[in-house]
Amino acid sequence: MHAQALEPQKGPVSGLPLPRYVSLKSDRVNVREGPSKEHPTLWIYERAALPVEITAEFETWRKIRDSEGTEGWVLHSLLSGRRTALVAPWKKEPQLLVAEDHQTPVAKLGPGVIGNLRGCDGKWCRIAGKGFDGYMHQENLWGVYPGEKFE
Repeated sequence: MHAQALEPQKGPVSGLPLPRYVSLKSDRVNVREGPSKEHPTLWIYERAALPVEITAEFETWRKIRDSEGTEGWVLHSLLSGRRTALVAPWKKEPQLLVAEDHQTPVAKLGPGVIGNLRGCDGKWCRIAGKGFDGYMHQENLWGVYPGEKFE
């Protein structure tokens, strides 16, 4: 029974881990109160590549949560498995982006900048976007779990 508690939960539809991070595929995504088109639209995201966290699944719908904790339902076809991250939206000051040596500064990125995650080693993530490519402390990114590793 204890071993089961350590197993990540799997989505009943996709079989993928829950929760998990994905990104918005389109620059116009309706977020609904419930998992159907009959439910009212709560708001509309207008920022493609925004990272969101899938917390539940129902048929073709996914319940998502954004960096501010706001939740709602979207069609799975409007989501992408491409991993992106927001630079420290909870901080006021820019965060340092460094070279592969993890010391040489290459840029400062302001809160809310979106970048493509190229990989994370549990402490550092490589993040790239228009005009930047480097490494940032994983704790300064929203869209990746603490200690998460992937390439």
